[in-house]
Amino acid sequence: MNRVDGKVAIVTGAAGGIGSATARLLAKAGARVVATDMRPADGERLVAEIVRDGGQARYVDHDVTRDADWVRVVADTVAREGGLDILVNNAGIYRHGSIEDFRDEDIDALFAVNMKSIVLGTRQAFRAMKLRPKDADSASIVNLSSIAGLVGSPQSSVYSMSKGGVRLFTKAAAMEAAHLRYNIRCNSVHPGIIDTEMARGAENSVAGAMVKRGVPADDIAAMMAASHPLGRMGVAEDIARGILYLASNDSSFMTGSELVIDGGWTAR
Repeated sequence: MNRVDGKVAIVTGAAGGIGSATARLLAKAGARVVATDMRPADGERLVAEIVRDGGQARYVDHDVTRDADWVRVVADTVAREGGLDILVNNAGIYRHGSIEDFRDEDIDALFAVNMKSIVLGTRQAFRAMKLRPKDADSASIVNLSSIAGLVGSPQSSVYSMSKGGVRLFTKAAAMEAAHLRYNIRCNSVHPGIIDTEMARGAENSVAGAMVKRGVPADDIAAMMAASHPLGRMGVAEDIARGILYLASNDSSFMTGSELVIDGGWTAR
């Protein structure tokens, strides 16, 4: 028996690095995965790979900043899959810049994607998950935060604010679900620098700014690896394994907690 056999999971931002690794691992562990994103070509390719490897998954277009989309996605999941057991709020964006120069549109984007979407998703998940049988395993909501939600760094103040908000919202949501006896656990995951497109130089990232200044990509990667005590960047699968743990019964006594997967970054 696999760790989440027969459970139904929604994974947002599933076309990206951590999201796709999470969708694959949950499907491999027995879950029926609803992979959502706003990149249909990448999402459909991911689902085809999961199905080819023997898993169960389907792709759904989903703007996580719109409540109407959340209502549609969760209602469709419950109707077609018979319920909702796991929600992984993975969708997120990064913006960097000084406090004095940070643009209003970037503030709005960070709050909408990194914070508002978590509230909207948790709200709809609560409404669906509380209707599950009382003797069922606990449902699980896993919210992606960051080490930036635990410690500060220059040029990342607004991003840190958004991810710190995810951490405390998750704790409050966990307490509310427990108080209401909903049988729903809520925990956050805090990755270090993960070797994804965003980390290696995507637009609006610190690495992207370094690329524009002419810093060689290999030098950027080496610097990022050296910033972790373990001497390497994380990979998406490192985070996916932590998410699977929180989604499964292996973590049945964990709620309101943060799982830090950062190669020792915040231990210093």
